[in-house]
Amino acid sequence: RLRPLVQSQRTKVRFPRTHGCGHASSSRAREGARDARACFTTPIFYVNAAPHIGHLYSALLADALCRHRRLRGPAAPRFSTGTDEHGLKIQQAAASAGLTPAELCDRVSAQFQQLFREAGISSSDFIRTTEARHRVAVQHFWGVLEARGLLYKGLYEGWYCASDECFLPEAKVTRQPGPSGDSCPVSLESGHPVSWTREENYIFRLSQFREPLRRWLQGSPRAITPEPFHHAALQWLEEELPDLSVSRRSSLLHWGIPVPGDDSQTIYVWLDALVNYLTVIGYPDAEFTSWWPATTHIIGKDILKFHAIYWPALLLGAGLSPPHRICVHSHWTVSGQKMSKSLGNVVDPRTCLDRYTVDGFRYFLLRQGVPSWDCDYYDEKVIKLLDSELADALGGLLNRCTANRINPSGTYPAFCATCFPREPGSTGPSVRAQAEDYALVNAVATLPTQVADHYDNFQIYKALEAVSICVRQTNGFVQRHAPWKLDRESPADAPWLGTVLHVALECLRVFGTLLQPVTPNLADKLLSRLGVSDTERSLEKLFFLPRFYGHPCPFEGRKLGPETGHLFPRLDQSRAWPAKAHRT
Repeated sequence: RLRPLVQSQRTKVRFPRTHGCGHASSSRAREGARDARACFTTPIFYVNAAPHIGHLYSALLADALCRHRRLRGPAAPRFSTGTDEHGLKIQQAAASAGLTPAELCDRVSAQFQQLFREAGISSSDFIRTTEARHRVAVQHFWGVLEARGLLYKGLYEGWYCASDECFLPEAKVTRQPGPSGDSCPVSLESGHPVSWTREENYIFRLSQFREPLRRWLQGSPRAITPEPFHHAALQWLEEELPDLSVSRRSSLLHWGIPVPGDDSQTIYVWLDALVNYLTVIGYPDAEFTSWWPATTHIIGKDILKFHAIYWPALLLGAGLSPPHRICVHSHWTVSGQKMSKSLGNVVDPRTCLDRYTVDGFRYFLLRQGVPSWDCDYYDEKVIKLLDSELADALGGLLNRCTANRINPSGTYPAFCATCFPREPGSTGPSVRAQAEDYALVNAVATLPTQVADHYDNFQIYKALEAVSICVRQTNGFVQRHAPWKLDRESPADAPWLGTVLHVALECLRVFGTLLQPVTPNLADKLLSRLGVSDTERSLEKLFFLPRFYGHPCPFEGRKLGPETGHLFPRLDQSRAWPAKAHRT
């Protein structure tokens, strides 16, 4: 196991009260503060290799959460991403490529920045750990830990995995045949080689934080989500929690941030990397307290321990609270296999953005990705989903309701309250609404709240599923009443024709508004076609079907926006609808 062989006298440390453990009134106050300030972060991505769809998935989850929060208003949230550029693995990768570490970092970081621009990632900050502002933050954070008696110098002995940049206890190391057939020690979890390390380092008193961490997690059941990952963190605290080496000899690792006052040591890459979440909100300047701890981290499950155990312990040690929330997602496999260079099945996200469009691939990853378990990628799956839900169901609905044949005036038609009275079961010669129509109105009216709850629970896939179900219901409504069969010149049919179209367009307005965090370009195209202005697209302005509830509708009689062709291109042209079907 990892063990410090020499250590100084143990120091008592006072820990701050963590959020989530107080009374209901203080909890509500904290919730109110978080409503005013919110910061979302991705992990900062290691630059030893080009980005893959797992990296993009992390960024899209954070992007969608942040965009949804912006729709709620009024305070603008922050959203940071970036690249992790220090450590032994970068040093080794650069040497193998015949580059300096700085050259490798510049090259790969640029690839991440380009991918995120192309994918519409709306981050407000892209942090690189080689920046001067980050060095200032890390060294200040180190100084705080040192001043609080939480760092000591000792001889450290244990297994180190350069590929994973982590120390491992004996129980997490196994042996397997190496290239020459000899038995080699490897990480039990990742399979990467490990080496026995014995050197004098600075050591963080992690063992002192077992009970404070347990109190935090037990008092904050939503601190880590989904629940299985919260449970996993608590299980780790049932095991031994040895002190943690937080530096390496600079003669071995020169590519990193030096320990303040001791150039013979380089700060451990994970301590360096985790502090980025403070750097991006202005630490150590006083302004950072406006945003901390109102921060939500979105991370992959493979780095849970660093974020659920080490990072909160370091924060507590520095006199700060743990982050508001840690949202954890699982991995993407390809046709049932883990992505790897050796198998040649690594999916290039930029190719997917070109092939399926930016909005299409964003929709696929967020619709199919379930954070609790690994999700599988294959091309046929993407095509089937996007054709079914975006091209046919949503695009077909918009085409039907704006077609010149049934809406020649190109306006948002009027709603007739006598055809569709507010109370179900009403009778009269003009009443046309059926029980299923009231079910549709109720489903779409409650959809924004339902979607918001799913976002709050880190279940974006469920939010998109709820929207998709309502899209199908709306198509059923239009199909049931077949407005193309109604006579717009008839005094009996005309009010009902307008009402059917009005209800369908109102449903589409809701769908377009709610899809903005996931498919921003497609949603803009849909809302523009409906004549919805930029100032009418927030959740605050989303009052569904006001005429049904006896209120004026600002869209009624408004000219629709210009036609822009199909909302989403059909990917499988061999199964495309006949042209006549599109016209109806």
